[in-house]
Amino acid sequence: MPARILIVAGSDSGGGAGIQADIKTVTALGGYAATAITALTAQDTRGVHGVVPIDPAFVQQQMRVVIDDIGVDCVKTGMLHDAATIEAVAAALADLDGVPLVVDPVMVAKGGAALLEPDAVGALSARLLPMASVLTPNIPEAEALTGIDIADRASMERAGARLIGMGCEAVYLKGGHLPGARIEDLLIAGSGVETLSADRVETVHTHGTGCTLASAIATGLGQGLPLRSACARAQAFVQAAIANAPGIGSGHGPTWHGHTVAPFDYPS
Repeated sequence: MPARILIVAGSDSGGGAGIQADIKTVTALGGYAATAITALTAQDTRGVHGVVPIDPAFVQQQMRVVIDDIGVDCVKTGMLHDAATIEAVAAALADLDGVPLVVDPVMVAKGGAALLEPDAVGALSARLLPMASVLTPNIPEAEALTGIDIADRASMERAGARLIGMGCEAVYLKGGHLPGARIEDLLIAGSGVETLSADRVETVHTHGTGCTLASAIATGLGQGLPLRSACARAQAFVQAAIANAPGIGSGHGPTWHGHTVAPFDYPS
Protein backbone atom coordinates (compact mmCIF):
# COMPACT_ATOMS: atom_id res chain seq x y z
CA MET A 1 0.00 0.00 0.00
CA PRO A 2 1.38 3.45 -0.85
CA ALA A 3 2.10 5.88 1.95
CA ARG A 4 -1.01 7.91 2.75
CA ILE A 5 -0.24 11.63 2.98
CA LEU A 6 -2.92 14.03 4.22
CA ILE A 7 -2.36 17.55 2.89
CA VAL A 8 -4.06 20.43 4.74
CA ALA A 9 -3.58 23.51 2.58
CA GLY A 10 -5.06 26.04 0.18
CA SER A 11 -5.93 25.57 -3.49
CA ASP A 12 -3.92 27.34 -6.20
CA SER A 13 -6.05 27.74 -9.33
CA GLY A 14 -2.87 28.15 -11.39
CA GLY A 15 -1.71 24.70 -10.34
CA GLY A 16 1.86 25.61 -9.40
CA ALA A 17 1.59 25.71 -5.62
CA GLY A 18 -0.79 24.72 -2.83
CA ILE A 19 -2.90 21.59 -2.94
CA GLN A 20 -2.23 21.11 -6.64
CA ALA A 21 1.56 21.07 -6.21
CA ASP A 22 1.17 18.86 -3.14
CA ILE A 23 -0.86 16.21 -4.94
CA LYS A 24 1.54 16.18 -7.89
CA THR A 25 4.54 15.83 -5.61
CA VAL A 26 3.13 13.04 -3.47
CA THR A 27 2.01 11.13 -6.58
CA ALA A 28 5.35 11.58 -8.37
CA LEU A 29 7.16 10.17 -5.33
CA GLY A 30 4.92 7.13 -5.05
CA GLY A 31 2.55 8.21 -2.28
CA TYR A 32 -1.22 8.57 -2.08
CA ALA A 33 -2.44 12.14 -1.50
CA ALA A 34 -5.62 12.99 0.38
CA THR A 35 -6.58 16.60 1.09
CA ALA A 36 -8.33 19.03 3.37
CA ILE A 37 -8.66 22.36 1.59
CA THR A 38 -8.38 25.43 3.82
CA ALA A 39 -8.93 28.21 1.26
CA LEU A 40 -9.58 28.80 -2.42
CA THR A 41 -7.36 31.24 -4.27
CA ALA A 42 -7.74 32.87 -7.65
CA GLN A 43 -4.08 32.68 -8.57
CA ASP A 44 -1.81 32.62 -11.59
CA THR A 45 1.91 33.08 -12.18
CA ARG A 46 1.54 36.84 -11.66
CA GLY A 47 0.06 36.68 -8.18
CA VAL A 48 -2.92 36.00 -5.94
CA HIS A 49 -6.01 37.85 -7.12
CA GLY A 50 -8.52 36.63 -4.54
CA VAL A 51 -8.89 34.38 -1.50
CA VAL A 52 -12.02 32.66 -0.19
CA PRO A 53 -11.43 30.91 3.16
CA ILE A 54 -13.16 27.62 3.96
CA ASP A 55 -15.12 27.38 7.21
CA PRO A 56 -12.75 25.98 9.88
CA ALA A 57 -15.31 23.41 11.03
CA PHE A 58 -15.49 22.07 7.48
CA VAL A 59 -11.70 21.98 7.22
CA GLN A 60 -11.69 19.84 10.34
CA GLN A 61 -14.46 17.63 8.97
CA GLN A 62 -12.43 17.01 5.80
CA MET A 63 -9.52 15.90 7.96
CA ARG A 64 -11.54 13.67 10.26
CA VAL A 65 -13.32 11.69 7.55
CA VAL A 66 -10.02 11.01 5.78
CA ILE A 67 -8.32 9.98 9.02
CA ASP A 68 -11.20 7.73 10.06
CA ASP A 69 -11.65 5.93 6.72
CA ILE A 70 -8.41 6.06 4.72
CA GLY A 71 -5.90 6.58 7.52
CA VAL A 72 -2.70 8.59 7.31
CA ASP A 73 1.03 7.89 7.45
CA CYS A 74 2.06 11.56 7.49
CA VAL A 75 0.30 14.94 7.58
CA LYS A 76 1.54 18.10 5.89
CA THR A 77 0.08 21.55 6.53
CA GLY A 78 0.50 24.51 4.22
CA MET A 79 -1.65 27.63 3.88
CA LEU A 80 -3.90 27.84 6.98
CA HIS A 81 -5.02 31.46 6.51
CA ASP A 82 -6.29 32.38 10.00
CA ALA A 83 -6.18 31.55 13.70
CA ALA A 84 -9.55 29.77 13.74
CA THR A 85 -8.40 27.38 11.02
CA ILE A 86 -5.15 26.70 12.89
CA GLU A 87 -7.12 25.87 16.04
CA ALA A 88 -9.43 23.53 14.12
CA VAL A 89 -6.51 21.76 12.43
CA ALA A 90 -4.60 21.39 15.71
CA ALA A 91 -7.67 19.85 17.36
CA ALA A 92 -7.97 17.25 14.60
CA LEU A 93 -4.25 16.47 14.75
CA ALA A 94 -4.43 15.92 18.52
CA ASP A 95 -6.24 12.62 17.85
CA LEU A 96 -3.27 11.24 15.90
CA ASP A 97 -0.58 9.39 17.81
CA GLY A 98 2.83 8.74 16.29
CA VAL A 99 1.98 10.18 12.86
CA PRO A 100 4.67 12.60 11.61
CA LEU A 101 3.61 16.18 10.93
CA VAL A 102 5.38 18.45 8.44
CA VAL A 103 4.47 22.12 8.95
CA ASP A 104 5.15 24.54 6.11
CA PRO A 105 4.46 27.96 7.71
CA VAL A 106 3.06 29.55 4.55
CA MET A 107 2.80 33.29 5.12
CA VAL A 108 3.37 35.11 1.83
CA ALA A 109 2.89 34.04 -1.80
CA LYS A 110 5.72 34.30 -4.32
CA GLY A 111 4.14 37.48 -5.71
CA GLY A 112 3.92 39.10 -2.28
CA ALA A 113 0.29 38.49 -1.28
CA ALA A 114 -0.31 37.64 2.39
CA LEU A 115 -1.58 34.08 2.87
CA LEU A 116 -1.64 34.10 6.68
CA GLU A 117 -3.41 36.79 8.65
CA PRO A 118 -1.02 38.73 10.92
CA ASP A 119 -2.87 37.78 14.12
CA ALA A 120 -2.57 34.08 13.21
CA VAL A 121 1.23 33.93 13.57
CA GLY A 122 0.90 33.54 17.33
CA ALA A 123 -1.59 30.69 16.92
CA LEU A 124 0.76 28.96 14.49
CA SER A 125 3.64 29.23 16.96
CA ALA A 126 1.62 28.17 19.99
CA ARG A 127 -0.51 25.39 18.50
CA LEU A 128 1.26 23.80 15.54
CA LEU A 129 4.99 24.26 16.12
CA PRO A 130 4.98 22.06 19.25
CA MET A 131 3.31 19.31 17.18
CA ALA A 132 5.70 19.50 14.23
CA SER A 133 8.07 16.68 13.39
CA VAL A 134 9.62 19.03 10.82
CA LEU A 135 9.10 22.76 10.25
CA THR A 136 10.07 24.01 6.76
CA PRO A 137 10.36 27.82 6.82
CA ASN A 138 12.13 29.99 4.32
CA ILE A 139 14.21 32.84 5.71
CA PRO A 140 11.45 35.51 5.84
CA GLU A 141 9.14 33.03 7.59
CA ALA A 142 11.84 32.08 10.09
CA GLU A 143 12.44 35.78 10.78
CA ALA A 144 8.73 36.36 11.38
CA LEU A 145 8.48 33.39 13.74
CA THR A 146 11.63 34.12 15.74
CA GLY A 147 12.24 37.88 15.50
CA ILE A 148 15.83 37.17 14.40
CA ASP A 149 17.26 38.98 11.37
CA ILE A 150 18.87 36.35 9.16
CA ALA A 151 21.77 37.46 6.96
CA ASP A 152 24.17 34.51 7.04
CA ARG A 153 24.63 30.91 8.15
CA ALA A 154 25.28 31.84 11.77
CA SER A 155 21.98 33.70 12.08
CA MET A 156 20.23 30.82 10.29
CA GLU A 157 21.54 28.50 12.98
CA ARG A 158 20.40 30.86 15.75
CA ALA A 159 16.91 31.07 14.27
CA GLY A 160 16.78 27.30 13.86
CA ALA A 161 17.78 26.79 17.47
CA ARG A 162 15.08 29.20 18.61
CA LEU A 163 12.47 27.33 16.56
CA ILE A 164 13.58 24.06 18.17
CA GLY A 165 13.16 25.81 21.51
CA MET A 166 9.58 26.68 20.50
CA GLY A 167 8.75 22.98 20.38
CA CYS A 168 9.28 21.47 16.92
CA GLU A 169 11.45 18.37 16.67
CA ALA A 170 13.41 19.47 13.61
CA VAL A 171 13.69 22.46 11.28
CA TYR A 172 14.52 22.41 7.57
CA LEU A 173 15.51 26.06 7.10
CA LYS A 174 15.68 26.99 3.41
CA GLY A 175 18.54 29.28 2.45
CA GLY A 176 17.44 30.35 -1.00
CA HIS A 177 16.85 33.98 0.00
CA LEU A 178 20.54 34.46 0.77
CA PRO A 179 22.89 35.35 -2.13
CA GLY A 180 25.36 32.95 -3.71
CA ALA A 181 25.79 30.43 -6.49
CA ARG A 182 25.15 27.63 -4.00
CA ILE A 183 22.02 27.33 -1.88
CA GLU A 184 22.65 26.07 1.63
CA ASP A 185 19.64 24.65 3.44
CA LEU A 186 20.08 23.68 7.08
CA LEU A 187 18.55 20.64 8.75
CA ILE A 188 18.51 21.45 12.45
CA ALA A 189 17.55 18.93 15.10
CA GLY A 190 18.53 17.92 18.61
CA SER A 191 21.42 15.93 17.16
CA GLY A 192 22.97 19.01 15.56
CA VAL A 193 23.04 20.96 12.29
CA GLU A 194 23.55 19.48 8.84
CA THR A 195 23.98 21.36 5.56
CA LEU A 196 22.18 20.26 2.40
CA SER A 197 23.66 22.18 -0.54
CA ALA A 198 22.53 22.57 -4.13
CA ASP A 199 23.48 24.68 -7.13
CA ARG A 200 21.25 27.70 -7.62
CA VAL A 201 19.20 27.54 -10.84
CA GLU A 202 18.82 31.06 -12.23
CA THR A 203 15.15 31.20 -13.24
CA VAL A 204 11.87 32.91 -12.42
CA HIS A 205 10.07 29.56 -12.59
CA THR A 206 10.10 28.68 -8.90
CA HIS A 207 6.42 29.05 -8.00
CA GLY A 208 5.39 26.45 -5.44
CA THR A 209 8.85 25.23 -4.47
CA GLY A 210 8.12 25.56 -0.75
CA CYS A 211 4.91 23.53 -0.99
CA THR A 212 6.69 20.96 -3.13
CA LEU A 213 9.61 20.55 -0.75
CA ALA A 214 7.40 20.11 2.32
CA SER A 215 5.17 17.58 0.57
CA ALA A 216 8.21 15.68 -0.67
CA ILE A 217 9.56 15.50 2.88
CA ALA A 218 6.15 14.36 4.13
CA THR A 219 6.02 11.62 1.50
CA GLY A 220 9.44 10.36 2.51
CA LEU A 221 8.54 10.29 6.19
CA GLY A 222 5.27 8.54 5.39
CA GLN A 223 7.25 5.94 3.45
CA GLY A 224 9.45 5.31 6.47
CA LEU A 225 12.60 7.12 5.32
CA PRO A 226 14.87 8.57 8.00
CA LEU A 227 14.53 12.35 8.33
CA ARG A 228 17.85 13.15 6.66
CA SER A 229 17.11 10.87 3.70
CA ALA A 230 13.60 12.29 3.28
CA CYS A 231 15.00 15.84 3.25
CA ALA A 232 17.84 15.06 0.85
CA ARG A 233 15.49 13.34 -1.60
CA ALA A 234 13.05 16.25 -1.32
CA GLN A 235 15.76 18.79 -2.09
CA ALA A 236 16.89 16.77 -5.12
CA PHE A 237 13.28 16.45 -6.32
CA VAL A 238 12.74 20.23 -6.11
CA GLN A 239 16.02 20.98 -7.88
CA ALA A 240 15.06 18.69 -10.77
CA ALA A 241 11.55 20.17 -10.88
CA ILE A 242 13.04 23.68 -11.21
CA ALA A 243 15.55 22.57 -13.85
CA ASN A 244 12.73 21.04 -15.91
CA ALA A 245 10.25 23.90 -15.49
CA PRO A 246 7.91 24.10 -18.50
CA GLY A 247 8.03 27.91 -18.83
CA ILE A 248 4.30 28.40 -18.30
CA GLY A 249 2.86 31.86 -17.63
CA SER A 250 4.18 35.40 -17.75
CA GLY A 251 5.30 35.68 -14.12
CA HIS A 252 6.76 33.28 -11.55
CA GLY A 253 6.04 30.08 -13.43
CA PRO A 254 5.53 26.61 -11.95
CA THR A 255 8.09 23.86 -11.76
CA TRP A 256 7.64 20.44 -13.38
CA HIS A 257 6.53 17.86 -10.84
CA GLY A 258 6.23 15.17 -13.49
CA HIS A 259 9.94 14.83 -14.13
CA THR A 260 10.02 11.47 -12.35
CA VAL A 261 7.00 10.12 -14.21
CA ALA A 262 7.41 8.38 -17.57
CA PRO A 263 4.99 9.61 -20.27
CA PHE A 264 2.10 7.25 -20.95
CA ASP A 265 2.20 5.74 -24.41
CA TYR A 266 -1.27 5.34 -25.86
CA PRO A 267 -1.81 2.11 -27.80
CA SER A 268 -1.94 2.59 -31.55
